[in-house]
Amino acid sequence: MNFIDIAHASEEAETTQTTEGAGGGNVLSDLGINGQLFVAQLINFALVAMVLWFLILKPLTKKMTERQKMIDESIDNAKKIGDNLNKSEKDYQHRVNQAKVEASKVVEQAVDDAKTAAENTKISARKEIESLVISARKSIQNEKETMQAELKAETANFIVLALEKILNEKMDGTKDKKMIEEVLQKLK
Repeated sequence: MNFIDIAHASEEAETTQTTEGAGGGNVLSDLGINGQLFVAQLINFALVAMVLWFLILKPLTKKMTERQKMIDESIDNAKKIGDNLNKSEKDYQHRVNQAKVEASKVVEQAVDDAKTAAENTKISARKEIESLVISARKSIQNEKETMQAELKAETANFIVLALEKILNEKMDGTKDKKMIEEVLQKLK
């Protein structure tokens, strides 16, 4: 059926209705409703509704459903990303804390090593100083002994000279040695 035919039919129905008058026995006509026009308009409405449903509403609802699904997935992804970000931040903070602990351990170890090295250096310096002191004491002792021996020899020579002058006689080598030894024995 054509819309123009339907509209034309509805006009004819109205004209017939007005000519028949209000005294007919039809309830619909008493209410001012033309049955043929009503059916035509009902079919017209059904066709428009079907066209709207299949061409507009169904694709629109499908798109809206897809869009809602995409939005839900985006929200889920955003939540996952947020959770991953929080997890990454916690992991980063944990690693930073571990690095701080390890750095403090390294610093403590370096301080301990430095203290140990300082102690070892002090100990080796003390040993070296002690060995130098011992060496110096030995050297001094050796020099002292040499000086004492030289002093004894000089003293013996002075005594021999003094005795020669006192005795006015020259002593020979054997007498000289004997006297020197006696004097040295007394000096010790």
